Amino acid sequence: MKRDLLARSLQQMAEKKPADNSTAASPAPSKEGAPKSLKNMSDVLTQVASQSAQEIDVSEIADSEIADRFDVQDGLDDLVESIRDSGQELPVLVRYRRGDGPRYEVVYGRRRIAACRALGIKVKAFIKDMDLREALKSQALENSARLQRSFIEQAVFAAKLEQAGFTRQDICEALVVDKGTLSKLISVVRDVPASVIRAIGPARDSGRRPWYELRRLVTLENGFGEGAILEMIPSSCTNANERLIALIKAMQKAEAIQGSQPARRPPSPTQSGEIYGGAVSFKAKEARITIQADKSSKAFIRFLEENLETIFSEWTQTRT
Repeated sequence: MKRDLLARSLQQMAEKKPADNSTAASPAPSKEGAPKSLKNMSDVLTQVASQSAQEIDVSEIADSEIADRFDVQDGLDDLVESIRDSGQELPVLVRYRRGDGPRYEVVYGRRRIAACRALGIKVKAFIKDMDLREALKSQALENSARLQRSFIEQAVFAAKLEQAGFTRQDICEALVVDKGTLSKLISVVRDVPASVIRAIGPARDSGRRPWYELRRLVTLENGFGEGAILEMIPSSCTNANERLIALIKAMQKAEAIQGSQPARRPPSPTQSGEIYGGAVSFKAKEARITIQADKSSKAFIRFLEENLETIFSEWTQTRT
């Protein structure tokens, strides 16, 4: 903490202009107008402060803008006892906040902070100056390496990252998933109402298949309204996995009774055609389309490859 305060004090000193107009020799100013000696010392101490774990009061730490877990209290008792017996072995990471309120914001380590808060002790933390994008990427990478998120927690976090402006390529790298898996994650969050997801909870023992089935049931042509779905979640279930399975069974039963499953359409006939005088041809049948271009239109195929994700995203938006 002392190194952190000293670094910030030196930074402020370096940014101030001299009070007099003395012509005495002084260190050459940097591009920012600060004397190099103070500026360099401030940089060095700031780096040391950011790389060395410090003990800070938990009241000075605000929660992350984009949380990747539903409830940090889940299973917290074991962590509290572990820290009580052996101390906090792994520091958390926080970043400086702007504006009023707590001085820091958690990047990762929310459960460790909650455990230290329960014990009434300070938390060991690395402190770094990071923008939101850097913080979210660090949060995703660190937690992907050591945190076992449930499927729906991963899905909600992925959707929040996309809303924050991350590209799907960035999200795939951060969450260590391929584009197909990412599309499925986001589709569940897009189609299943947020209130339903919150009412069910993280369901850590349930994989992707129950959530895919819930999404199917929610998106039936003559499906269920949000209020009706919430009423189907049994209040007697105290476990998130039980709530998810019970809801699916209730919706499947209602689907069978109401006959809400839309009739299967007959296979579409094969369609084919040519455009631009035969420069590009296509053949479509059911869920498959083949596109072929002559030598003069090869660039069109590359254009499709590069923009297919954008085209699909725009198409899905027209259906919401």
